[in-house]
Amino acid sequence: MLRQPSQPYRQPHRFAKLLTSTTLSAILALGLCSCQTDSLSDITGALGDKAEKSSAAEPQHGVDFYRDRFRAHPEDADAALQYGKALRASGQKSQAVAVLEQATIAHPGDKALLAGYGRALADNGNFQQAFDVLGRAHSPDNPDWRILSAQGAVLDQLGRGEEARQYYASALKISPEEPSVLSNLALSYVLSKDLKKAEETLRRAYGHANTEPRVRQNLALVVGLQGRVAEAETIMKADRSAAEAAADIADLRRVLSLKSANARMEVGKPPPTTAARSN
Repeated sequence: MLRQPSQPYRQPHRFAKLLTSTTLSAILALGLCSCQTDSLSDITGALGDKAEKSSAAEPQHGVDFYRDRFRAHPEDADAALQYGKALRASGQKSQAVAVLEQATIAHPGDKALLAGYGRALADNGNFQQAFDVLGRAHSPDNPDWRILSAQGAVLDQLGRGEEARQYYASALKISPEEPSVLSNLALSYVLSKDLKKAEETLRRAYGHANTEPRVRQNLALVVGLQGRVAEAETIMKADRSAAEAAADIADLRRVLSLKSANARMEVGKPPPTTAARSN
């Protein structure tokens, strides 16, 4: 959804940012709004790459720092990887793909680079290529649960939900009850319109001490999508300051209002023609 140039830019709240990728894609699949997204990067850990947190706070500073390091040592695989991550964190998706693609050509056996390249491809919307590259970033005899979860997230973007859930199941065998994997699994259920299973899965993740904020936010969203708005707002308020909770609840209400508006539009649509049904 494009913003008109004449409109003033308003920095989105953290909850709104978290809703702009996998969660928002789930909303799209349910027909709840008309915005479009092809990025997974705004969901912390959705692709199993938590190392981006530090650079995400000041993304341009991270880009400048790692660009200088990369230019000083272009042959350094880790320098390329960190520069690619910084580019991803700042939203420069195609640039991240270009940097990491060249790095993987120079270091074809570096699995960390392959993982970073696969995640960058997913951020850029190149989902099938991302899935293929991520598959080369680990091996069947030494699987990485983070990459398995990332592959599941990519498969969900490709509309292959049943396959995606097999990858999440494999990841959970290696790292039982891992909240980030459970969160991705729950969103896979949302994409399949199974909100009950999504809620059950998110509640499993929500019970862990090291649960990230996105789990609570996703749980509140799924509860709200089922019509239990007051309960969703109570979940959103947990362990939050009054100001943070108010901002997150405002975002939650905005998303749920899009659902209601979309539902009203669907009711008003004329029935499909015979020709359309035959197609």
